[in-house]
Amino acid sequence: MTQKNDLRQDTTAFQAPILGKSIVQVVTSFGGFFATCAVMYLANAVSVWLALALAPLAAGFLVRIFIIQHDCGHMAFFRGRRANDVLGFACSLLTLAPYRSWRRQHAGHHGGWNDLDRRDRGADIYSSCLTVAEYRALPSWRRLWYRTTRHPIVANVLVPPLVFIGLYRFPFDTPKAWRQERRAVFVTDLALVAMFGGLGLLLGFGAVAAVQIPVMIAASIIGVFLFSVQHRGDTVVWARHKDWDSISASLQSSSYLRLPAGLQWFTGNIGFHHVHHLNLRIPNYRLQECHEAIPALRGVVPLSLGDGFRAVRSVLWDEESGRMVTLRQTDAIRHGDRA
Repeated sequence: MTQKNDLRQDTTAFQAPILGKSIVQVVTSFGGFFATCAVMYLANAVSVWLALALAPLAAGFLVRIFIIQHDCGHMAFFRGRRANDVLGFACSLLTLAPYRSWRRQHAGHHGGWNDLDRRDRGADIYSSCLTVAEYRALPSWRRLWYRTTRHPIVANVLVPPLVFIGLYRFPFDTPKAWRQERRAVFVTDLALVAMFGGLGLLLGFGAVAAVQIPVMIAASIIGVFLFSVQHRGDTVVWARHKDWDSISASLQSSSYLRLPAGLQWFTGNIGFHHVHHLNLRIPNYRLQECHEAIPALRGVVPLSLGDGFRAVRSVLWDEESGRMVTLRQTDAIRHGDRA
Protein backbone atom coordinates (compact mmCIF):
# COMPACT_ATOMS: atom_id res chain seq x y z
CA MET A 1 0.00 0.00 0.00
CA THR A 2 2.93 2.33 0.65
CA GLN A 3 3.99 2.18 -3.00
CA LYS A 4 0.42 2.93 -4.06
CA ASN A 5 0.25 5.93 -1.75
CA ASP A 6 3.58 7.11 -3.15
CA LEU A 7 2.05 6.97 -6.63
CA ARG A 8 -0.82 9.22 -5.60
CA GLN A 9 1.60 11.53 -3.82
CA ASP A 10 3.62 11.83 -7.04
CA THR A 11 0.57 13.22 -8.82
CA THR A 12 0.17 16.13 -6.39
CA ALA A 13 2.92 18.00 -8.22
CA PHE A 14 0.47 18.44 -11.10
CA GLN A 15 -2.72 19.39 -9.28
CA ALA A 16 -2.15 23.13 -8.89
CA PRO A 17 -4.17 25.11 -11.48
CA ILE A 18 -2.20 27.46 -13.70
CA LEU A 19 -4.25 30.64 -13.96
CA GLY A 20 -2.96 31.61 -17.40
CA LYS A 21 -3.76 28.21 -18.88
CA SER A 22 -7.20 28.18 -17.29
CA ILE A 23 -8.00 31.59 -18.75
CA VAL A 24 -6.72 30.61 -22.19
CA GLN A 25 -8.87 27.50 -22.12
CA VAL A 26 -11.95 29.52 -21.17
CA VAL A 27 -11.28 32.04 -23.95
CA THR A 28 -10.63 29.44 -26.65
CA SER A 29 -13.51 27.19 -25.64
CA PHE A 30 -16.20 29.82 -25.11
CA GLY A 31 -14.81 32.01 -27.86
CA GLY A 32 -14.72 29.14 -30.35
CA PHE A 33 -18.24 28.08 -29.42
CA PHE A 34 -19.77 31.55 -29.69
CA ALA A 35 -17.91 32.33 -32.92
CA THR A 36 -19.00 29.07 -34.56
CA CYS A 37 -22.61 29.57 -33.46
CA ALA A 38 -22.54 33.12 -34.83
CA VAL A 39 -21.39 31.83 -38.22
CA MET A 40 -24.10 29.17 -38.06
CA TYR A 41 -26.77 31.82 -37.53
CA LEU A 42 -25.47 33.75 -40.54
CA ALA A 43 -25.28 30.58 -42.62
CA ASN A 44 -28.79 29.55 -41.56
CA ALA A 45 -30.16 32.63 -43.30
CA VAL A 46 -28.72 31.22 -46.53
CA SER A 47 -29.21 27.49 -46.05
CA VAL A 48 -30.08 25.34 -43.05
CA TRP A 49 -27.78 22.64 -44.45
CA LEU A 50 -24.87 25.03 -44.52
CA ALA A 51 -25.48 25.82 -40.88
CA LEU A 52 -25.77 22.13 -39.99
CA ALA A 53 -22.39 21.45 -41.57
CA LEU A 54 -20.83 23.53 -38.79
CA ALA A 55 -22.73 21.80 -35.97
CA PRO A 56 -19.98 19.20 -35.30
CA LEU A 57 -17.42 21.99 -34.82
CA ALA A 58 -19.66 23.87 -32.39
CA ALA A 59 -20.36 20.57 -30.61
CA GLY A 60 -16.63 20.02 -30.20
CA PHE A 61 -16.26 23.36 -28.44
CA LEU A 62 -19.31 22.56 -26.29
CA VAL A 63 -17.77 19.24 -25.21
CA ARG A 64 -14.66 21.18 -24.18
CA ILE A 65 -16.85 23.55 -22.16
CA PHE A 66 -18.36 20.54 -20.41
CA ILE A 67 -14.86 19.36 -19.48
CA ILE A 68 -14.27 22.78 -17.91
CA GLN A 69 -17.55 22.39 -15.98
CA HIS A 70 -16.37 18.95 -14.88
CA ASP A 71 -13.06 20.42 -13.62
CA CYS A 72 -14.92 23.17 -11.79
CA GLY A 73 -17.05 20.52 -10.08
CA HIS A 74 -13.85 18.94 -8.74
CA MET A 75 -12.51 22.36 -7.67
CA ALA A 76 -9.63 21.77 -10.09
CA PHE A 77 -9.89 24.63 -12.58
CA PHE A 78 -9.20 27.56 -10.24
CA ARG A 79 -7.77 27.70 -6.74
CA GLY A 80 -10.86 29.25 -5.18
CA ARG A 81 -14.21 27.50 -4.70
CA ARG A 82 -16.23 30.59 -5.65
CA ALA A 83 -14.42 31.03 -8.96
CA ASN A 84 -14.96 27.35 -9.79
CA ASP A 85 -18.64 27.51 -8.90
CA VAL A 86 -19.31 30.70 -10.88
CA LEU A 87 -17.62 29.36 -13.99
CA GLY A 88 -19.21 25.93 -13.52
CA PHE A 89 -22.67 27.51 -13.46
CA ALA A 90 -21.84 29.58 -16.56
CA CYS A 91 -20.78 26.40 -18.36
CA SER A 92 -24.04 24.71 -17.38
CA LEU A 93 -26.06 27.35 -19.24
CA LEU A 94 -24.47 26.05 -22.44
CA THR A 95 -24.13 22.34 -21.64
CA LEU A 96 -27.66 22.23 -20.10
CA ALA A 97 -26.35 19.99 -17.29
CA PRO A 98 -27.33 21.66 -13.96
CA TYR A 99 -24.00 22.35 -12.32
CA ARG A 100 -24.73 21.86 -8.64
CA SER A 101 -26.80 18.67 -8.83
CA TRP A 102 -24.56 17.14 -11.51
CA ARG A 103 -21.49 17.88 -9.37
CA ARG A 104 -22.88 16.03 -6.37
CA GLN A 105 -24.11 13.10 -8.43
CA HIS A 106 -20.71 12.83 -10.08
CA ALA A 107 -18.99 12.86 -6.68
CA GLY A 108 -20.90 9.67 -5.88
CA HIS A 109 -19.40 8.05 -8.96
CA HIS A 110 -15.93 8.85 -7.68
CA GLY A 111 -16.80 7.36 -4.31
CA GLY A 112 -16.66 3.80 -5.58
CA TRP A 113 -16.43 3.36 -9.35
CA ASN A 114 -16.23 -0.25 -10.57
CA ASP A 115 -16.90 -1.49 -7.03
CA LEU A 116 -19.47 -4.26 -7.45
CA ASP A 117 -20.78 -3.79 -3.90
CA ARG A 118 -21.27 -0.01 -4.20
CA ARG A 119 -23.07 0.34 -7.50
CA ASP A 120 -25.79 2.41 -5.84
CA ARG A 121 -23.43 5.40 -5.56
CA GLY A 122 -23.51 7.78 -8.51
CA ALA A 123 -24.33 4.92 -10.85
CA ASP A 124 -26.12 5.10 -14.19
CA ILE A 125 -26.27 2.93 -17.30
CA TYR A 126 -22.88 4.26 -18.42
CA SER A 127 -20.85 3.88 -15.22
CA SER A 128 -22.39 0.66 -13.93
CA CYS A 129 -23.27 -2.81 -15.12
CA LEU A 130 -24.66 -6.14 -14.03
CA THR A 131 -22.66 -9.30 -13.57
CA VAL A 132 -23.37 -12.18 -15.90
CA ALA A 133 -24.94 -14.11 -13.02
CA GLU A 134 -27.19 -11.17 -12.11
CA TYR A 135 -28.25 -10.75 -15.72
CA ARG A 136 -29.15 -14.43 -16.05
CA ALA A 137 -31.19 -14.28 -12.84
CA LEU A 138 -33.44 -11.53 -14.23
CA PRO A 139 -36.91 -12.36 -15.53
CA SER A 140 -37.09 -12.38 -19.32
CA TRP A 141 -38.73 -8.95 -19.62
CA ARG A 142 -36.00 -7.32 -17.52
CA ARG A 143 -33.28 -9.01 -19.55
CA LEU A 144 -34.95 -7.58 -22.66
CA TRP A 145 -35.05 -4.13 -21.04
CA TYR A 146 -31.36 -4.37 -20.12
CA ARG A 147 -30.39 -5.45 -23.64
CA THR A 148 -32.46 -2.68 -25.21
CA THR A 149 -31.25 0.16 -23.00
CA ARG A 150 -27.60 -0.93 -23.33
CA HIS A 151 -27.70 -1.27 -27.11
CA PRO A 152 -25.14 1.21 -28.52
CA ILE A 153 -27.70 2.95 -30.73
CA VAL A 154 -30.13 3.44 -27.85
CA ALA A 155 -27.64 4.21 -25.07
CA ASN A 156 -25.19 6.28 -27.08
CA VAL A 157 -27.29 7.96 -29.77
CA LEU A 158 -30.96 8.18 -28.73
CA VAL A 159 -30.71 8.63 -24.95
CA PRO A 160 -28.02 11.38 -24.61
CA PRO A 161 -30.05 14.20 -26.24
CA LEU A 162 -33.10 13.16 -24.21
CA VAL A 163 -31.11 13.41 -20.99
CA PHE A 164 -29.44 16.75 -21.65
CA ILE A 165 -32.32 18.55 -23.33
CA GLY A 166 -35.24 17.00 -21.44
CA LEU A 167 -34.49 15.07 -18.25
CA TYR A 168 -31.94 17.55 -16.90
CA ARG A 169 -34.72 20.12 -16.71
CA PHE A 170 -36.08 18.22 -13.72
CA PRO A 171 -34.35 16.80 -10.63
CA PHE A 172 -35.34 13.36 -11.86
CA ASP A 173 -32.47 11.49 -10.19
CA THR A 174 -31.71 13.95 -7.39
CA PRO A 175 -32.65 12.63 -3.92
CA LYS A 176 -35.30 14.67 -2.12
CA ALA A 177 -32.90 15.27 0.76
CA TRP A 178 -30.64 17.26 -1.60
CA ARG A 179 -32.78 20.36 -1.34
CA GLN A 180 -30.20 22.89 -2.50
CA GLU A 181 -29.29 20.78 -5.51
CA ARG A 182 -32.95 20.35 -6.45
CA ARG A 183 -33.58 24.09 -6.21
CA ALA A 184 -30.47 24.71 -8.30
CA VAL A 185 -31.98 22.67 -11.14
CA PHE A 186 -34.93 25.07 -11.37
CA VAL A 187 -32.67 28.12 -11.02
CA THR A 188 -30.74 26.80 -14.01
CA ASP A 189 -34.01 26.33 -15.91
CA LEU A 190 -35.07 29.92 -15.23
CA ALA A 191 -31.71 31.19 -16.43
CA LEU A 192 -32.04 29.09 -19.59
CA VAL A 193 -35.54 30.45 -20.26
CA ALA A 194 -34.22 33.99 -19.93
CA MET A 195 -31.15 33.34 -22.09
CA PHE A 196 -32.82 31.44 -24.92
CA GLY A 197 -35.95 33.57 -24.68
CA GLY A 198 -33.89 36.71 -25.21
CA LEU A 199 -31.94 35.08 -28.03
CA GLY A 200 -35.18 33.95 -29.64
CA LEU A 201 -36.67 37.45 -29.51
CA LEU A 202 -33.50 38.83 -31.05
CA LEU A 203 -32.83 36.27 -33.78
CA GLY A 204 -36.07 34.34 -34.08
CA PHE A 205 -37.04 31.19 -32.20
CA GLY A 206 -36.90 29.09 -35.37
CA ALA A 207 -33.33 30.15 -36.04
CA VAL A 208 -32.31 29.48 -32.44
CA ALA A 209 -33.82 25.99 -32.57
CA ALA A 210 -32.21 25.27 -35.95
CA VAL A 211 -28.78 26.09 -34.56
CA GLN A 212 -28.77 25.12 -30.90
CA ILE A 213 -30.68 21.83 -31.03
CA PRO A 214 -28.40 20.10 -33.59
CA VAL A 215 -25.33 21.33 -31.70
CA MET A 216 -26.69 20.01 -28.41
CA ILE A 217 -27.63 16.67 -29.94
CA ALA A 218 -24.15 16.20 -31.40
CA ALA A 219 -22.37 17.36 -28.23
CA SER A 220 -24.44 15.10 -25.97
CA ILE A 221 -23.72 12.06 -28.14
CA ILE A 222 -19.98 12.80 -28.18
CA GLY A 223 -19.87 13.52 -24.46
CA VAL A 224 -21.79 10.40 -23.46
CA PHE A 225 -19.58 8.27 -25.71
CA LEU A 226 -16.52 9.61 -23.90
CA PHE A 227 -18.13 8.92 -20.53
CA SER A 228 -19.33 5.44 -21.46
CA VAL A 229 -15.90 4.15 -22.52
CA GLN A 230 -14.10 5.47 -19.44
CA HIS A 231 -14.90 2.29 -17.47
CA ARG A 232 -15.43 -0.19 -20.28
CA GLY A 233 -13.33 -2.46 -22.46
CA ASP A 234 -11.58 -5.82 -22.17
CA THR A 235 -8.86 -4.53 -19.84
CA VAL A 236 -11.19 -2.83 -17.34
CA VAL A 237 -11.60 -4.54 -13.96
CA TRP A 238 -14.56 -4.66 -11.58
CA ALA A 239 -14.00 -5.88 -8.01
CA ARG A 240 -15.87 -6.72 -4.85
CA HIS A 241 -15.47 -4.14 -2.11
CA LYS A 242 -13.07 -6.24 -0.04
CA ASP A 243 -10.69 -6.36 -3.02
CA TRP A 244 -11.25 -2.77 -4.16
CA ASP A 245 -9.00 0.23 -3.53
CA SER A 246 -9.05 3.58 -5.30
CA ILE A 247 -5.47 3.51 -6.55
CA SER A 248 -5.69 0.08 -8.15
CA ALA A 249 -9.08 1.03 -9.56
CA SER A 250 -7.59 4.17 -11.11
CA LEU A 251 -5.08 2.09 -13.04
CA GLN A 252 -7.20 -0.98 -13.78
CA SER A 253 -10.80 0.28 -13.77
CA SER A 254 -10.44 3.61 -15.61
CA SER A 255 -9.57 3.68 -19.29
CA TYR A 256 -6.83 5.54 -21.12
CA LEU A 257 -8.46 6.54 -24.41
CA ARG A 258 -5.67 7.64 -26.72
CA LEU A 259 -7.06 10.07 -29.28
CA PRO A 260 -5.61 11.99 -32.24
CA ALA A 261 -4.27 15.41 -31.21
CA GLY A 262 -7.25 17.36 -32.55
CA LEU A 263 -9.83 15.18 -30.82
CA GLN A 264 -7.76 15.20 -27.62
CA TRP A 265 -7.88 19.02 -27.65
CA PHE A 266 -11.64 19.19 -28.15
CA THR A 267 -12.25 16.55 -25.49
CA GLY A 268 -10.08 18.35 -22.94
CA ASN A 269 -7.64 15.45 -22.41
CA ILE A 270 -10.37 13.45 -20.67
CA GLY A 271 -8.99 10.34 -22.37
CA PHE A 272 -6.37 10.33 -19.60
CA HIS A 273 -9.13 9.17 -17.30
CA HIS A 274 -6.90 6.92 -15.25
CA VAL A 275 -4.93 10.00 -14.19
CA HIS A 276 -8.11 11.90 -13.37
CA HIS A 277 -9.34 9.15 -11.06
CA LEU A 278 -5.98 8.94 -9.34
CA ASN A 279 -6.12 12.66 -8.49
CA LEU A 280 -9.36 14.60 -9.03
CA ARG A 281 -7.67 17.94 -8.47
CA ILE A 282 -5.48 17.82 -11.58
CA PRO A 283 -6.80 20.29 -14.20
CA ASN A 284 -7.57 18.71 -17.55
CA TYR A 285 -4.70 20.57 -19.23
CA ARG A 286 -2.17 18.90 -16.90
CA LEU A 287 -3.41 15.31 -17.21
CA GLN A 288 -1.11 14.42 -20.11
CA GLU A 289 1.85 16.05 -18.38
CA CYS A 290 1.21 13.91 -15.30
CA HIS A 291 0.72 10.76 -17.39
CA GLU A 292 4.02 11.22 -19.21
CA ALA A 293 6.00 12.06 -16.06
CA ILE A 294 5.08 8.97 -14.01
CA PRO A 295 6.19 5.55 -15.36
CA ALA A 296 3.38 3.61 -13.63
CA LEU A 297 0.79 5.71 -15.49
CA ARG A 298 2.49 5.21 -18.84
CA GLY A 299 2.11 1.46 -18.28
CA VAL A 300 -1.69 1.60 -18.46
CA VAL A 301 -2.90 -0.15 -21.61
CA PRO A 302 -4.44 2.46 -23.94
CA LEU A 303 -7.62 2.22 -25.96
CA SER A 304 -7.64 3.45 -29.54
CA LEU A 305 -10.67 5.26 -30.90
CA GLY A 306 -11.67 2.02 -32.60
CA ASP A 307 -11.28 0.18 -29.30
CA GLY A 308 -13.53 2.78 -27.72
CA PHE A 309 -16.33 2.14 -30.23
CA ARG A 310 -16.06 -1.59 -29.55
CA ALA A 311 -15.89 -1.04 -25.77
CA VAL A 312 -19.41 0.39 -25.55
CA ARG A 313 -20.73 -3.13 -26.20
CA SER A 314 -19.07 -4.46 -23.03
CA VAL A 315 -22.00 -4.16 -20.64
CA LEU A 316 -21.64 -7.14 -18.29
CA TRP A 317 -18.95 -8.26 -15.83
CA ASP A 318 -18.17 -11.96 -15.85
CA GLU A 319 -16.91 -12.76 -12.35
CA GLU A 320 -15.74 -16.22 -13.36
CA SER A 321 -13.43 -15.09 -16.16
CA GLY A 322 -12.69 -11.69 -14.58
CA ARG A 323 -13.45 -9.58 -17.63
CA MET A 324 -16.05 -7.38 -19.22
CA VAL A 325 -18.12 -9.14 -21.86
CA THR A 326 -20.71 -8.26 -24.44
CA LEU A 327 -24.24 -9.63 -24.48
CA ARG A 328 -23.28 -11.78 -27.46
CA GLN A 329 -20.36 -13.22 -25.52
CA THR A 330 -22.73 -13.87 -22.62
CA ASP A 331 -24.88 -15.98 -24.90
CA ALA A 332 -21.75 -17.96 -25.81
CA ILE A 333 -20.83 -18.31 -22.11
CA ARG A 334 -24.28 -19.75 -21.47
CA HIS A 335 -23.40 -22.55 -23.84
CA GLY A 336 -20.06 -23.22 -22.15
CA ASP A 337 -17.79 -21.36 -24.58
CA ARG A 338 -15.43 -19.01 -22.71
CA ALA A 339 -12.97 -18.47 -25.53
